Amino acid sequence: MAVTWNSRRTGTSVENRKEKMKYVFLIFFMNLLPQYAGKSLRRDDSNPKPFEDVKNEIAGYTDVAKAIIDLAVHGKAQNRSYERLAVFADTIGPRLSGSKNLDAAIKYMFSALQEDGLENVHLEPVKIPHWERGEEFAMMLEPRNHSIAILGLGSSVPTPPEGITAEVIVVASFDELHKRAQEAIGKIVVYNEPFISYGETVRYRSQGAVEAAKVGAVASLIRSIASFSIHRTISPVYKKSNREHITRPKKTKEYFDPVWRLLTRTHTWSSSSLFGLNSASYLTPHTGWQSYHPDVPRIPTACISVEDAEMMSRMSLRGTKIVVHLKMGAKTYPDSPSFNTVAEIVGSKYPEQIVLVSGHLDSWDVGQGAMDDGGGAFISWEALSLIKDLGLRPKRTLRLVLWTAEEQGGIGAQQYYQLHKENISNFDIVMESDEGTFKPSGLGFTGNAKARDIVKEIMALLQPINVTDVYDNADGTDIDYWMRDGVPGASLRDDLSKYFWFHHSQGDTMTVQDPNQMNLCAAVWTVVSYVIADMEEMLPR
Repeated sequence: MAVTWNSRRTGTSVENRKEKMKYVFLIFFMNLLPQYAGKSLRRDDSNPKPFEDVKNEIAGYTDVAKAIIDLAVHGKAQNRSYERLAVFADTIGPRLSGSKNLDAAIKYMFSALQEDGLENVHLEPVKIPHWERGEEFAMMLEPRNHSIAILGLGSSVPTPPEGITAEVIVVASFDELHKRAQEAIGKIVVYNEPFISYGETVRYRSQGAVEAAKVGAVASLIRSIASFSIHRTISPVYKKSNREHITRPKKTKEYFDPVWRLLTRTHTWSSSSLFGLNSASYLTPHTGWQSYHPDVPRIPTACISVEDAEMMSRMSLRGTKIVVHLKMGAKTYPDSPSFNTVAEIVGSKYPEQIVLVSGHLDSWDVGQGAMDDGGGAFISWEALSLIKDLGLRPKRTLRLVLWTAEEQGGIGAQQYYQLHKENISNFDIVMESDEGTFKPSGLGFTGNAKARDIVKEIMALLQPINVTDVYDNADGTDIDYWMRDGVPGASLRDDLSKYFWFHHSQGDTMTVQDPNQMNLCAAVWTVVSYVIADMEEMLPR
């Protein structure tokens, strides 16, 4: 009996332990559910879907891709992104961070996205820089009188009210500046750096003032970061009524009087041409953001045209003394309230997972901001419109974000990232178009090899418009925060041969936009974002 009883007791104990283990496992599994809600539990690649199955799944979108292309390029949506952008750019104009124009642009887009029938249209508040260039001009006094077209660089400090008059030293690189440091003391440094690529050459714009100040310069003028310089063909405006805008300088009569005499001849430049952006020479400098260092004196800094930089370089190489008078009335105000603008098509199966498409709504205060980045913002809006028009609803949420204050270093995007990064595992891919919407050639992609292979298959769906290439590395100030943390990223690749002709200049207007090319860009952007949003599994990381 004793043996029989012990045997039964042992069997019962084993069964109880098994039941307890079942409950423990069930509780453990239930605790995991919120973490993996809406996801395939194969997301960790422990049991990935065979690539052949993924290829077959993507091939199943051939008809959808064709419908998107037909609607965007040939159908009723043809030219829509261009026409929307034209109304916006003509109505609002340039949209500098902190400006009333940017506020108006955000209100405009908030209403437009609601009227388009998109979902969850809302504004997410952020704080952004507020800098204004004020009145600015530059005049060569020696060896001859010559009006120099300038655009003050973002965050530049002003000159003293009477301006700065100083001799010029021209250098072609930071190395040359440092070698000639003693010559630069008390002078205006003019950088005539050659354009190699935007990524390499832009450091002269962003760091030029700091490096010049380190060697004792009083201001810096930087050759525009442009591969080619364009001329404005507008006529000068003459108005005697604007004479009151000019205040007679008081210091150093031998320097200032020539300025006064030149500016107050029988024809007086209007305030728009003298102090503003349509200079007497009709040359087109390019502006942009620059940064100071806390332990280096802050000196005024501006960009000048390629032509004026090269001319002063030639003069300098001949040993000619150059004297320039510079006046800048820039002001920096406390940070201003602004918003990132958001709209969605909510996912049908995994609504918490996000495919993000974006462009930035702000621009510089010159031109119309049509190319940088009106085009990118509006093809991103067009992607959601096309999907809605076709009656499609992807499994994941397709989210449009129109960033604010990108030009000041991705300020709006940085704050968006801080607000949403706790949900980073739900971001499938982040996409930004911010390098023009000219003839597209493919997609820049950042992600692992498996994700890249998937994207290559998706791009094959765009064979009907011959846009199938996948390039290394996505570019986008606003999506960098996510890509650095492992989220796959994509950017539109297009013909950049003329992009930097107009970038950050008065030339950035609707005139450079082409409706047919925007149609193609919108088709690429829509096919890629929709397919990724609708596939059963997220892109691998």
